[in-house]
Amino acid sequence: MFLLAVVLLISYVDRGNLATAAPLIKQELQLDTAQIGLLLSAFYWTYVACMVPVGWATERFGAHRVLAVGATLWAVATLLTGFAHGLLSLLLLRLALGVGESAVFPASSSLIATHVPVERRGGANGMISFGYLVGPAIGTFVGGWLMQRHGWRPVFLLFGALSLLWLWPWLRYTARTAAVAVRPATLEQMPSYAQILRQRGLWGVSLGHFAGNYNWYFILSFLPLYLVEVRGFSMGTMAGVAGGAYLVNAVSAMLSGWYADRWIRAGRSATVFYKWAMTLSHVVSIGAMAGMLLLPVRESIACLFLYEVFLGFSSPGTFGIGQILAGPLATGRWIGVQNFCGNIAGILAPALSGWMVLATGNYVLAFTVAGLINVLGIFGWGYLLPKVEPIDWSAPARVTRVGPLRS
Repeated sequence: MFLLAVVLLISYVDRGNLATAAPLIKQELQLDTAQIGLLLSAFYWTYVACMVPVGWATERFGAHRVLAVGATLWAVATLLTGFAHGLLSLLLLRLALGVGESAVFPASSSLIATHVPVERRGGANGMISFGYLVGPAIGTFVGGWLMQRHGWRPVFLLFGALSLLWLWPWLRYTARTAAVAVRPATLEQMPSYAQILRQRGLWGVSLGHFAGNYNWYFILSFLPLYLVEVRGFSMGTMAGVAGGAYLVNAVSAMLSGWYADRWIRAGRSATVFYKWAMTLSHVVSIGAMAGMLLLPVRESIACLFLYEVFLGFSSPGTFGIGQILAGPLATGRWIGVQNFCGNIAGILAPALSGWMVLATGNYVLAFTVAGLINVLGIFGWGYLLPKVEPIDWSAPARVTRVGPLRS
């Protein structure tokens, strides 16, 4: 779990570096806001396209192997970004980064569903969430500080090289342990993609994931530019505010996962906890997006931190719900489909937001759209999502779920 949390942290540092460096890259390479949005969006083209096949590969070849291959690819792409000298080279490297990082969530979720009991998955997903949510904090704090002093190119070279170091303990550890893929004896019991796609719960979590990701990727992509260009922050002040907000998000996720385990071990309903946590996050996000745009600087930053607190509170459920519903036999493919749908927002949010800022000359429309998208999340988590309990894949019924959560 520690190594999984670390690799999630690394992946979000590497994918978020471009947003932190955006003010410097925009000036040095003479790019406009729409081109920056295109680069931020390009990562998700391949990230989304590879999600379903990677989900299948985790169950076919072993999640630990797929994760190692993906980590190698994205680390090399990060390192080479330090040598990029134009829009085309940056675009190609962002596409390669997306291919590599598509392995992260299907593989990590498959490992958790296979090895972690249900009543401990809140803490496991809280740790995972802490990893990928603290990644932007570290990337923004450290990356922003280094970029201010040494420029953006050395930072990509450094972070890419450091990312490769994770492979050494991961390969040593997995070489000493039994294979973590589903054993051949259980392959006949595995549900088909058709069975998975018929589940109402899959489309509920996918719609909620999309709405949450749209807001998150909008903030992750444009918060640095917004704070520098609109609120007048320096690079150092921007890094401190944005990094602090991301850190609050990560701590909130860790605490939420710990509390979810306590809730479930006490015999209370996982459905109640997760549905309320996910839905409440979107309700708060509507007000927070409006406040970040309309209020004075101090109150606007308070809304940013409020948004990050409730986003962290909901984070363990984003993948934990699918792990409970799908179980060890289908989590890799379920999360592959869910993350495919959820990360369409990664394609849309940076590109559309960049276009809207360029077309209108301000951030009003971009923040408004981000706020309204939360209505889809409320519908997905609050209405479409059924009871959060394991699906019986052997049952012939259309959508049959059996057994208490703690069985």
